[in-house]
Amino acid sequence: MQTVTLNNGVEMPLLGFGVYQIPADDTERAVSEALTAGYRLLDTAAAYGNEEGVGRAIKSSGIPREELFVTTKLWVQDAPAEENTRRAFETSLARLGLDHLDLYLMHQPYGDVYGQWRTMEALNREGAARAIGVANFYPDRLIDLIVNNEITPQVNQIETHPFFQRADYQDLMQEHGVRIESWGGFAEGKNDLFTNPLLAEIGKEYGKSVAQVALRWLTQRGVVAIPKSVRPERMRENLDIFDFELTDEQMAAIATLDTGNSLFFDHHDPEIVTWLAGRRLGA
Repeated sequence: MQTVTLNNGVEMPLLGFGVYQIPADDTERAVSEALTAGYRLLDTAAAYGNEEGVGRAIKSSGIPREELFVTTKLWVQDAPAEENTRRAFETSLARLGLDHLDLYLMHQPYGDVYGQWRTMEALNREGAARAIGVANFYPDRLIDLIVNNEITPQVNQIETHPFFQRADYQDLMQEHGVRIESWGGFAEGKNDLFTNPLLAEIGKEYGKSVAQVALRWLTQRGVVAIPKSVRPERMRENLDIFDFELTDEQMAAIATLDTGNSLFFDHHDPEIVTWLAGRRLGA
């Protein structure tokens, strides 16, 4: 497995396994099969409701803790944000059955972001979270967080796929030492991604599927990818992307697929902001 080095020296696998939308009662099986397939980066979130299944799979795997890279995410907290962020972290850690996290992400750029981040900085300094970062932060919010706080996020996990490529934003993050991580790398099949003629044609040249081409395109750009699947054969297929390399011409051709717009939701839309910022777990 190839790795990337975060801005604090922590090594992170370039390809991992995400569990978004995997039902809680199927998570342990799926993660166990992913670990058997060879995944060592696992990505979950308090908001997914399946941290306990991830934890059970880790425990039963017998894989040494130091070989795993486990990520979970903080949801928007009520005041006092500092106190509630620590409580939320400890709750996630207990559900996962771990004594530390490799990466803790602020899931949304809402609420008392500064208060939440201050506690995350403290967790990082204490060694409870080896790396900290954010998710769904657009450029203005990310730069604001960087210039007004002590620790620069190690990671920003954002929607990134062939139809929303975020190349300019990736360049900006790189200037500030923030690693881009993709969610929705397959665009959840929107815009008929899995039958896209260009991606299919490229895949045919290498004997690879459209999904493998999409993942190779992401990782070749240095984008950390966390594809989700509940099928063991697809899990193995998604890992099998490091034995070929896209040409500059193919990378340029894929760049033409970019629409420049989200296929899911706009974090600048007042209705979306109201819904996300007002949502509480368990409510």
